[in-house]
Formats: sequence, C-alpha cells, structure tokens
Amino acid sequence: MNASKPAIPALLCALLLSLTSLYGVQEVDRRGGLVGLNEEFQGMVRKASPSIVQIFVTGYAPVEDGAFVGSGLPRVRSGGSGVIVDPMGYIVTNYHVVENAVKIQVRTSTPARPQEEGDQSILRPLSAAQGAQLVGFDRETDLAVLKIEGQDLPYLALGDSDQLRQGQLVMAFGSPLGLEGTVTLGVVSAVARQLEPEDPMVYVQTDAPINPGSSGGPLLNIDGQVVGINTFILSQSGGNEGIGFAAPSNIVGNVYRQIKQFGRVRRGIIGVHAQTITPLLAEGLGLDRDWGVILGDVLPSSPASVAGLQIGDIVLSLNGKRMENGRQFDVNLYRYSVGDSVTLEVLRDGQKLSRTVQVLERPEDTDRFSQLVDPERHLVPALGVLAVDITPEVAQLLPSPRKLGGILVAARALDAPPYNGGLLPGDILYGLNQTDITSLRQLRQALDQVKTGQPLVLQVLRQGRFRYLALVKED
Repeated sequence: MNASKPAIPALLCALLLSLTSLYGVQEVDRRGGLVGLNEEFQGMVRKASPSIVQIFVTGYAPVEDGAFVGSGLPRVRSGGSGVIVDPMGYIVTNYHVVENAVKIQVRTSTPARPQEEGDQSILRPLSAAQGAQLVGFDRETDLAVLKIEGQDLPYLALGDSDQLRQGQLVMAFGSPLGLEGTVTLGVVSAVARQLEPEDPMVYVQTDAPINPGSSGGPLLNIDGQVVGINTFILSQSGGNEGIGFAAPSNIVGNVYRQIKQFGRVRRGIIGVHAQTITPLLAEGLGLDRDWGVILGDVLPSSPASVAGLQIGDIVLSLNGKRMENGRQFDVNLYRYSVGDSVTLEVLRDGQKLSRTVQVLERPEDTDRFSQLVDPERHLVPALGVLAVDITPEVAQLLPSPRKLGGILVAARALDAPPYNGGLLPGDILYGLNQTDITSLRQLRQALDQVKTGQPLVLQVLRQGRFRYLALVKED
C-alpha cells in the first residue's frame, strides 16, 4: 500500500515560496503552496494509518536492585508500536517491546465502526484489542515479528533504505507515551549511523520526534514506504531531543523474511576477517592504496577458501557495492541470508578477480535457544535466566555432550541485572554447589535449599570448556 508520490521540485518550490511570502518578499498562491503540501502529507497519513498498530504487553516486572522475588513475580503492562507489512496480518516491531512477554495484544487503527455520513466527532471509537502470536525475534537487530488473525489487511510495503539520502523528508508513526496514532515529521539526519565500533548494526538517524512508546513504529519516506523501524533515541532528559534511530528497512526485510520462513534468523558468514586498510598498514605491506578493505584471514575449508579467496586480497566490492572499510564489509554481509551467494571483486597482485561465495549459517548463534522458552514455565528468578531441560529435540541444537544431564540456559530474563560473571545463553548448567543438576525441577529445588547471602557455585560448560561460576544468592 503506497501513497502517491508528490513531485519533489513542486514541494521544494512550495516551501521556498511560502518562506518568501512569510518575510514579505513576494506574494504567493497559498493554494498551490503550503495548502498543496498539506494535502500531500494528509493523504499520505490517511493511507498509512490503517497499517499502524498499538501493542500491549503483559510481562514480568523486576524489583529493586535487579533482584527477583521467588516464583511470585509481579506482572506489569507495557507497550509500543508496530506496522503491518503483509495482508495476512504479519507485523514488524522491536524485540524489546515484546521481550519475554506473557501476553501480547494488538489494536489496529481501524475504527470500531465505519464512519457514516453525518458523523461530526473527530474522536473515533477505538477498535478492540486482539491477541497476537509472537512468530519469532532477532535479538541482534532488536526486531520481532507478530501475527494477528485476518486477511486482506491494510499494509505498508518495505522500501529500499539504500536509497535514503541525508536531508530527505520522513514521517515517524507510533504511539509515544501511549498516545495512539501519532505522526511526526522530520528529515534523515544520517543514513548509516553506527553507535559502537564492533556493532554490526547501522541505523537511520532522524530528527522526526520519537518518544518512549514509538518503538516498533515505522519511519516512512514520501512514497509511503517503510524505510525504517523506530528503535531508540539518545536523550539526556528521557524525552525526544531530535536524535532518533531506526533499523534500516533492508535489514528489517531480511529479518522479517527469515523469521516468517524459519521462525528465527539464520546469521550468515563466509569465513573471512575483513580489516580496514590504514596508511600505516599500507606502508608496511607495500600496498598502492591507504584505504579500503583487506582480508586479514580466510578460514581453512570455509566458503571463502573454497571460492579461492586468499589472505591479503583487497576487496573492491561486495555484490557490486564498493567497499571502503572493514566494518562496512561486515555490515553489508550481515544482510544476506543463509544459502545466498555473494560476489566479491578483489585485487590480487595488481589483477582484478571475481569470486562467488556461498553464505553459511554462523555457528553458536545463541539466539536460536530463545525460541525454546516460555517465561511462565522456564524462568529461574534467582539466577536471572530462562532455562530448559535437554530433551532429544534440544540436544539436536547442541554439540556432542561431554557429560550427560544438565540444563540449557536459553536466555537472560527480562530486565535481568547486567552480566557480571553469571550465566549466558548457550551455557549448560551441570551442578549447583555439591549437587548434580539433571533437570530444571531439580535446579529449583536445590536453589530453595540455599539461603540468602550464601554462595551459589555453578558448574557450567561454556563453548566446550567447563568452568565454575561463583555467585551469591540475593533476596
């Protein structure tokens, strides 16, 4: 569902003429200026609004100091926004909006009854909230996919975020602070913002006002296409300060399609370590360029090795896109799905070579364990994790065991304290103090025997190596 595209020159002219009129330089035809611009925006909002949803979540609440209270955890309601991207009722939102939810409900923007001739009120009756199913999520990109019942539902198409340019007009839709059906206007402040040096995610930065509750709502271009999913803000006050970030639609599309097909994201690798060429590195290696990407490693028997790539190859492009630094290479590879093929153009000994490489699933992707848990049944409050028994089905996801028994740590609990030497997803817990652990029920019984302030010494298998973790049981 795409809004009609206004003529860009006409919009710019309208804005310029309106400004000159404001300062008394020139009289303009308002009907063809601001009024025409208003009508374009209003039409876009009318077409987009039925596809925007408000999300209500019931989940567990943390208590003070990050401690957990027995098995009787209080529940709280929270919420966010989302957008229907498929007429069969598939919704994209942020993972943090629905993380460890016990119950998810969605309210669409469609009124409870059709507007009739003669209706005067601008306050429309709200539609009833309906249950939603969590299809899957991806922690690394902070994205999740929900499903509601229905067919031929209004939806918005995903646009091409690679076509975004700094300064382009965009609109942010959502329910900031619970205010359903809110729309704000701004520009693209930056097209590819990376917040941490080793973070594989890049974001679209915008000054379109975004506030708590807007998370999961769409960022739309003037074609009415989703070019991002509003994810977070940087703020000193806790409110909007014009620094908002959205997950780019090309990454969103890849995550959405994989979750819809597989229930999770299968992260791809090709078996190389790409590094940025610096002037110092170029001088030491005798390279004829002091910028770009060089392969510092090609893993033996990896797809890259099989395709003929070698250590020291300079990567010129990935699927036709010029590569300028190592992080850009990783970010662009991040978008491709397992089973895809990518073509690298490389420079070796002054000769350009083209190599096609298959993308394989990244091993030890612990997000796949998160799909196994139900917060109602698998929460272990004293350890701040969700854990499952190692059934034959779970065992298929794990490497060959070094020891029988144990339970699998599948995820950290909602708002668990920051990692401080405790358990991580993918850990297998075999012992608590001097008790062998063979089931989740046995772990809970053993924890009940430990008093507040006493040690919790856990025997854990992590990445194929045993270790002891020493914690203290809190209230």
